[in-house]
Order: sequence, then C-alpha cells, then structure tokens
Amino acid sequence: MSENKVRIQDNLYEAVNGEWLATAVIPDDRPTTGGFSVLDQDVEKIMMADFRAFAEGSRSSDIPEMKYAIALYKKVLDTERRNREGIAPVLPVLEELRAIKTVDELNAAAAGLLIQGVELPIRMDVTADMADATKHSFIVLGPDIILPDTSYYAEDNPAGKQLLALYADMAARVLAFTPLTEEEQKQYLDDMLAFDALVAKKVKSQLEWAEYYKCHNPMDADEVAAQVAPFDSKKLLTDLYGEKAPKTLVVYDPKAIREMNGYFSEDKLGLYLHWAYVRTLLKSTAYLSEELAALGRTYMRALTGVAADPALEKQAYKTVSGMYSEPVGVYYGRTYFGEEAKKDVVDLVKKIIETYKLRVRKNGFLAEATKEQAIRKLSTIEIKMGYPDEIKPIWSKLVFDGDASYFDAMRQLFAIRARDQLDKALKPVDRTEWLMPGHMVNACYNPSANDITFPAAILQKPFYSLQQSVSENLGGIGAVIGHEISHAFDNNGANFDENGNLKNWWTEEDFAAFKALTADMIDQFDGIEFHGGKVNGELVVSENIADNGGMGVTLEIMHGLEAPDFQGYFTNWARVWCMKAKEEYIRLLLVNDVHSPAELRANMPPRNFSEWYEAFGVTENDGMYIPPEKRITIW
Repeated sequence: MSENKVRIQDNLYEAVNGEWLATAVIPDDRPTTGGFSVLDQDVEKIMMADFRAFAEGSRSSDIPEMKYAIALYKKVLDTERRNREGIAPVLPVLEELRAIKTVDELNAAAAGLLIQGVELPIRMDVTADMADATKHSFIVLGPDIILPDTSYYAEDNPAGKQLLALYADMAARVLAFTPLTEEEQKQYLDDMLAFDALVAKKVKSQLEWAEYYKCHNPMDADEVAAQVAPFDSKKLLTDLYGEKAPKTLVVYDPKAIREMNGYFSEDKLGLYLHWAYVRTLLKSTAYLSEELAALGRTYMRALTGVAADPALEKQAYKTVSGMYSEPVGVYYGRTYFGEEAKKDVVDLVKKIIETYKLRVRKNGFLAEATKEQAIRKLSTIEIKMGYPDEIKPIWSKLVFDGDASYFDAMRQLFAIRARDQLDKALKPVDRTEWLMPGHMVNACYNPSANDITFPAAILQKPFYSLQQSVSENLGGIGAVIGHEISHAFDNNGANFDENGNLKNWWTEEDFAAFKALTADMIDQFDGIEFHGGKVNGELVVSENIADNGGMGVTLEIMHGLEAPDFQGYFTNWARVWCMKAKEEYIRLLLVNDVHSPAELRANMPPRNFSEWYEAFGVTENDGMYIPPEKRITIW
C-alpha cells in the first residue's frame, strides 16, 4: 500500500509524482530533475559515452562535421595547456578595447568587435522579417543586463542587490588575473556596474518581451543612426555590407534605442568601454584555465542554486554539442531514433491537426471567415520530426586552426557563425532550417515559418513510447504536439498568418472575443502563490493558452478511441510535468520564464475540461474542482 495519502481529486500532480518527489535527488551540477531534465540526463549519458569513444578512436561517424566536433572536444579536455596559458589567450582582445580612446575609434573598430562577439552599445542580429517571412531583417535592441529582469533593479528588491554583489565579487576576482593595476580594476568594476544600472532603466522587462509580436518596429536606417549617435550605426552597416547595407532596420526595443543617450554618449564612453572589457573577460572565462572557468560560473551557480560545476568531460560535451548542434543532433537521431516511432508520431501530428480543424469549425466565438483563415493556417503547418534529413553547409565551415588555444578556437568558430548569421540579411529565409537539434529534449513552434519541431530526444517515455497505451501517449507527446500547434493561435501567434507574416486575419469582433478569453486565462493564473513568490498571469499566458489548447484537442481524439483510458491520459499528463528544482531556480523562473511552474501546468488545465471531473469523480468538495462558469476553453 502506498504511503502517499494525497488524493488525485485534490492534487493531481502530487498524487502522481509525490512518492518520486520525496526521494528524488537533484544532481549537484543541475538546477532540476524530473520530466524533461531526466530525459536530458539520459541523452547526455549516452552521448558522453559516444564522445569518449570518438576521442579514443574506438568509434567513428560517417558525418564529416563530427571530426571537427571531436577536435574541439579534445581541446576542452586539454587542461594542461589551458592551465598553462591561463588568461593569456584573451588579453589581445581586451587590449583592443583598452586601445580605444574616442567614439570615432570605437566606430572604426565596431564591425570587427561585433564579429568577435564583443558587446557594443546596441545589440544587433538578423532574423526572419515579421512582415515578410520570406526575407530577413536586421534588428537592433539595447544591451543585455546583468540581472534576470529589470524588476530586480528596484530599490525594494533585496534579491537584486544580493545578486549584483555576487556578480561584482566574481568580476573582481577575475579582474585580479589581468594586467590592470588594483586601482584600474576597481575603476573598471565600478564603471561596469554603473553602465549596467543605466541600461536597466531603458531596456524592456521580461513581461514586455513576452509579447514578441510587438518587436516589429521598422525604421529607416538614417533615423536609427540619428537616435543612437554618437555611435555610428550607418558606418557599422557599411563596414559589414558595403553598398548592400540595409536601408531599413527593425527596432525590437524602441525605448532602448530612442533613449540610448541615457546610457551611451561621448561622456559615457569610459563607462561603456570598461563595461565591455569586463563583460568580454567574464564571457571568455569558460574557454580559459580551469580556475578561471570555475570563477566565471560563480554567479550563474548562485542564480540557479547549482551546487557544483559539471565534470570536465560533461563540460566538453555540452560545449561541443552546442557549437556543432546540428551535426551532433543528426548523429543522435540517426543512431538512436527509430523510423517506426517517427512515422507513428508524424501520423499522430497529422491526426491532431485534422482534429484541431474540427474544433475550429465547432468554435463558438469565431465568424466563418475567421474560421477559414485559421483552418488555412492549420493546413499549412510544416512538421519537422526527429532530425533534419540534411546538414546545412554552415556546419562544414566551422573549422578552426588545429594549433589554436581552446579560447582562440572558440573565437574563430564564433566569428564564422556570426559572419554567417549577418550574411543572412542579404539572403532569402531558408524555411528548411531547424530551430532545435535532434538531441534536444524540447519542442517548439516557429510563428515566422508556421512550423512545429519535435527533436528525436523528446520522443521517449513518459512523453511517448510504442509500449505506452494510446491514451498515455495522447496525455504525453500528444498534448505537447497540441500545445505547439496552439502557439499558432496564442496571444502572439494569433497575429501571424499561414505564411508566417505579421497580419491581422481576424474580424474585429472575433479578436475582441479572443482577447476577452485571453484575459480570463491571465486571471486564472495571476497571483497564485508559489514558493514565496506569485505567478504573473500576463507573463505566462501564451504558454497557458497552448497547454489548454493541447489538452482540448487531444481529449477530443480520446473520445474517438475504442477504449479510451481518461485516467491514464491525465496521469501521464501529470507525469510529464514532474519536476524537482532548487529554490533559487524556482524563484528565477517565476520572474523570467513564460511557462507556468510545472506543478501548475499539471494541475490547472485539467480543471477546465469535463473529462477530468468524469474520469476521477471530482466534485465541488475536492481541491481540483472549479465551477463550470470559471472553466476556460479557447481552442
């Protein structure tokens, strides 16, 4: 007899996962365990063993790019050389920053610094244009900040002060390795913190970033140049592209650009340069000596509650699997992902899409014209399952000097990738690119391509297994598939058409009704107390809409099964979201994650559906009950 006394009618998550949660141990080098994290650990173990065999020569791969990955892997493990070289490899880059004395000199060096990964007074990138998803746009936004969100900088936020103190202590200890005098070290540290404080007053909060469709703010390049002066953005673009420099830029964070003089000007050049010096140094520590690498992770360990750094071998695998993500993902998919499972899940995706169309047709708040537009969008969703069939050419270009230090090898690789990304501004969008590699335990919807991606690594228990019942798979991977499809119709995705273009395809009345339901979803989660904090319903609404939609469409399919097991469905749904996490990490997620806490993801959506109440006989006397008038169904 189980000692778990929690009734499933009172707390689905705890009843299903309670015994496991009571004994589960979070690895010292991770902030979480359970669900996604356990699968990721399993993939990591398999792949680390393979990389070890590759490095020893007892295993080989027919994927050409893997030889570069293994060469980099060996550089990470060469601690004798890394420790001998110490901080020396990064000093030439830091001296470039030290040599800059005027804004004109910064402008002359800006393009080269950008390629090297040095942070400039504005961030720049290239991505699919929201208004025309066949093209790329050159985007600009404000610099990154130290703390997880702008709210941490409030005077009454003690956590922010504590974290800044930790970051400053880490920076001071790393600066002590540089040739700077003690007085200079203190000045650089003070100026870095001062510049960060100025930036934090201008950039978007995580809540503002959550509505990503609002990032599309096209602006003439001359107008942007006038706003960011004395930083010369036009010269930068000319240095990067010559006569083909973009004439229109997309401003993702208008306030940060419009009010850039609040943190960068002639008289603030010193603050910026010292900020850039310290930021570059700290980012580089991961590729230097073991001592510097450990120091450089101090802040992140504190932020996430992680007790220890990963073992060296794991660091090597993580670095390489990130740098060569697509070849590594294809290797994982070809080696460990079965074609039978791939076909089965693709068939399930198609069934869910067709069922979604039926639900749209039965939808009570949409006019016929809007329904037809939604169905058109569903009909054109591209399915990316498992791993790509081909590896893109960029990955074969990621070659570094074999004699280079670990730091220099990474610098060369980052430069190749940066140049490739910037060059996309002059090319059409390649919609066959994958946003996630095959070895990643995750899934996603891309509004600009109207596609859904399911890497091979997530297609395992409890999400999916040929050995699980159909009902269990629907409560696992099925609901996740429905979740990703629902992102096409959440508060962000609803603003894009079937081609991935930012376009209003709604009637005014329909969109007003959708916004009212969105507001209801915000209210359902807003203010829920969780581990000393509160859920921000507005921040997490897009993911909650997707969870709700994923459950709705898969429950519809359940009714068509010969022997539906609704208890098995809801039980596996709860099992998928099982997660045990460090308190520091939980608090971090509450502030900056657009997903609700895992426990709430397990417990809240079922309450909106009658099948939940029927499956377990849930009544108004039970904890998992909400009255019918408060139940929300959008899709």
